[in-house]
Amino acid sequence: MSRALPVRLAAPPAWAWSLLGLSVVAAAWTLVTNLGWFSETYLPSPQRLGGELLTLIERGYRGAPLYEHIGISLWRTLSGFAVGVLLGVPLGLFTGHSRTAGAVLEPLVAFLRPIPPIAFIPMAVLYFGLGETGKIVLIAFTAFNYAQVNAHAGAAGVPDAYLRAAHSMGLSQRQIFWRVIVPAAVPQIFTGLKVAMALSWAVVVAAELVGAQRGIGFMISDAAQMFRIPVVFIGIACIGVIGLLLNFALNALQRHLVHWERHA
Repeated sequence: MSRALPVRLAAPPAWAWSLLGLSVVAAAWTLVTNLGWFSETYLPSPQRLGGELLTLIERGYRGAPLYEHIGISLWRTLSGFAVGVLLGVPLGLFTGHSRTAGAVLEPLVAFLRPIPPIAFIPMAVLYFGLGETGKIVLIAFTAFNYAQVNAHAGAAGVPDAYLRAAHSMGLSQRQIFWRVIVPAAVPQIFTGLKVAMALSWAVVVAAELVGAQRGIGFMISDAAQMFRIPVVFIGIACIGVIGLLLNFALNALQRHLVHWERHA
């Protein structure tokens, strides 16, 4: 008689492990705060944060609804991100494709890249004042750096076999650029877009610490000065959740546009 093969249970999906990890953190947080191991002055309980969140949704913060603080931060981030990407991606493709352009521009770009955007806040205030322009310029600078370097790497890293095949088919330089180099560089470009988006969203918080009267960064800074720690935690949570959603949006766009990656 043949022996029955043992039944192997299917492994839980990745989202189940993620949910488990979040549940453990939430349970531990609830436990240590409700048992009094940490003072709620410094580590508010999840229940207290939930009540504070409802208050913010109903009454807003400093005369503005919570959605307005989130909306203005998103507008600043996406505006600066769009400007930086529209400048950085074409320049990166150009310098990656042209050795001469790369040799001319890369030293300047490499010099600016290590400088943290926060270091330019005093100059942004000096040149553009405390309005929206300075904040958007700072975010655009951040997005430009990472969009440019990844587009450059994508264009410079196209395999020579692709280029030789294109030449043998009689394609012009313009056709090679648009039909070979740009599609080959798109996956690397999206890598840069994800990093640029994450850092742009982080920089907007720092930019809002100076002269802003609306935004998540302003809300966190003002609440910290007033020692409203639950509001600080909620502001930080908003940054994390919205950043996660922005990354999901870019991932979805990449899956739609870079459809050939799934078959690579």
